[in-house]
Amino acid sequence: MNRTGNGPLAQQNQGDSASAGDGMERGLSNRHVQFIAIGGTIGTGLFLGSGKSIALTGPSIILVYIGVGLIMYLLMRAIGELMYRSPVQHTFIAFISRYLGQGWGSFAGWSYWIVLILIGMSELTAVGTYFVTFFGTFGIDLSAWRGLIELCFLAAMVCINLIAVRVFGETEFWFSMIKITLILAMIATAVVMVIMGFHYPAVHMPGQDRISPAGHAGLDNITTGLSLAPNGWMAFFMSFQMVFFAYEMIEFVGVTVSETQNPRKVLPKAINQIILRVLIFYVGALVAIMLIVPWRSFRPNADGSFTSPFVMVFRYAGVDWAAALVFFVVITAASSSLNSLLYSAGRNLFQLAAAGHSPVMRSLHTISRRGKVPARAIILSGVLILLSPVLHLLPGFENTFVLFTSCSSAVIIFIYILTLLAHRRYRTSPDFMPDGFIMPAYRVTGAIAIAFFVLIYLSLFLASDTRYPAILGLVWLLVFGGICLWKHRGEPLSVD
Repeated sequence: MNRTGNGPLAQQNQGDSASAGDGMERGLSNRHVQFIAIGGTIGTGLFLGSGKSIALTGPSIILVYIGVGLIMYLLMRAIGELMYRSPVQHTFIAFISRYLGQGWGSFAGWSYWIVLILIGMSELTAVGTYFVTFFGTFGIDLSAWRGLIELCFLAAMVCINLIAVRVFGETEFWFSMIKITLILAMIATAVVMVIMGFHYPAVHMPGQDRISPAGHAGLDNITTGLSLAPNGWMAFFMSFQMVFFAYEMIEFVGVTVSETQNPRKVLPKAINQIILRVLIFYVGALVAIMLIVPWRSFRPNADGSFTSPFVMVFRYAGVDWAAALVFFVVITAASSSLNSLLYSAGRNLFQLAAAGHSPVMRSLHTISRRGKVPARAIILSGVLILLSPVLHLLPGFENTFVLFTSCSSAVIIFIYILTLLAHRRYRTSPDFMPDGFIMPAYRVTGAIAIAFFVLIYLSLFLASDTRYPAILGLVWLLVFGGICLWKHRGEPLSVD
């Protein structure tokens, strides 16, 4: 291991050099970053959860995805401007420390790392579940081996992260390619079925407790009974919350900047294409689904679950192994998320360790000689994520874990707001780069994004399944935030 010692925003003008300034290698190419950005906007929620979104508010869910996508684009423009100014940073949290103070920076840094670990645990659990489900479609029961499956998957992801950053980038490239291929194939299938005026018989869908009725492919599946809020305005309002969580972790592409070749050239392209990706992969997929399956046909099973719309489309098209196909892609999506979470958690812990004073923290702020990655921070993050299958064996742990995972999603909203506030402070600081990657009309657009995130958080109190996570999130903000602010009280801002 090599010791490093760069503080926040060190070496700001060395953003396009061959190394990240602390010994890490800039091994990610433009191709890697573009596909990492695409993969960051496509999670398992699109493949499995879009049926619930459609059921909530019908075709108007398309407008919700576009609207929330625009807000997340504004967040990414703020992060992009900050990272463009200082491409050597391993996480955007460093800017919260610089422009809002060490107290808020410490709160955001540790909160974000804990959130990554909790989401990583849930993604590891998802990988095991989907793997068992995938083989179950072939009549093979692997449920007894689920813990070992999760261990092997996590070990593989840790190894990928430890070898070299370019190996991570290449893995994410192929994971994204698999997801993109399925989405484009479904859109193409829908177009062909509509042009043919395709009619399909009633069939039993995998994962559905009733027979799906016969129907046809056509635009009238969307336009019949079209309404902005077919299930009431409250359901329409609550759909924004659901879609927001589908976009969660879209900011991951910003974490890759410090290890990207020519970051000031690649970063603007990756961020500016976010809207195009939303239109193609989210909106395009949703339109394709509703062209085949009438939107009023999406109803929950007795246990509240929904069948994957992707399974329904391909099954109606005559693909008998549709469930196996979709769950194979879902496994890659969950593996991609786990891989990315390990990468991000390692870099965030590495940066947190830079401000640590204990020997343990200082030992985490090291990079490996061969792979030039923060190996110790990655391994520690992986070990904590590995606790997931162990803790799930404890009685009553499942409900508590779901509660804390939901709480972590709420805490991310605080971090997004702090990031936007840090960006506003940056624009009035001596650090401001007038010829950088400027966020347009930042006073207005930043305020709109902040107001949106506040509304999303308030909406968490309106539903019984999100009310307790919202309360716990506020408790975390008041208690842990208060501790961080007290610990760093009196420390001046590092802005000159």
